[in-house]
Parts: sequence; C-alpha cells; structure tokens
Amino acid sequence: MQVPLENDRREIKRRHLIFHLRVFDRITNEKLGHIVDISPEGMMLVSEEPIPVDQNFQLRMHLPNHEDAIEPHDFEARSCWSNNDINPMFYDTGFHVIQATSEHIQLVKRLVDDYGFRD
Repeated sequence: MQVPLENDRREIKRRHLIFHLRVFDRITNEKLGHIVDISPEGMMLVSEEPIPVDQNFQLRMHLPNHEDAIEPHDFEARSCWSNNDINPMFYDTGFHVIQATSEHIQLVKRLVDDYGFRD
C-alpha cells in the first residue's frame, strides 16, 4: 500500500489500474514506464530508469479501441516528483497532464472502467 505524500495536492482521486499500460516518449519512441495509477489530471509511472523531474514530456500510450485495434493516444505531461519504488530496481514518477483535452478525460474514464479497480 502506498503512503500519500505530504505535499500531494491532487484534487481528483487517482485510480489504480489492474492492467499496467506502457507509456512511451513520443519524440524518442523509448518506453518510459508503466502506468500504475491515473486520473484525468495526472498519473504515476513505474520505470526501470529514473525520470528527470520538472520536465515536460510528449507522451504516447497504445490503447485498444472498441474494434480491438490498437490506436495511439498522445498527450503532454510534466514530471513533478520521483522516488525509489518499494522494489529498489524501479522508480516511481508522478506526472501532471498539461491541458487535458476532453478526449483525454474520456479516455481515462474508459481506462478506469475497463481496467481499473473500483472503490
């Protein structure tokens, strides 16, 4: 169980995903990590390498659509914090989505409905 950070200022509760989605840097096409929890405003990634803090990233997720085809979803997010994961081989990084579009908000809701834990 993850302990909330003292300076955690998010207003919308993040949902933990059962299915860990990979996130890529859209510019370099390198895998940054896997989404562990998500909200329309942000997400936490677990990665094998540390991710620099206070940087904007052009990100991409490859998601199944309703016809089971894979479609890219691109968005911009800023890395806000980074810590060692409970497993010392990994790093946790929090991101804030920059100007979430209505498409992004609907996609996150769909991810939570399709793959997320329910309260």
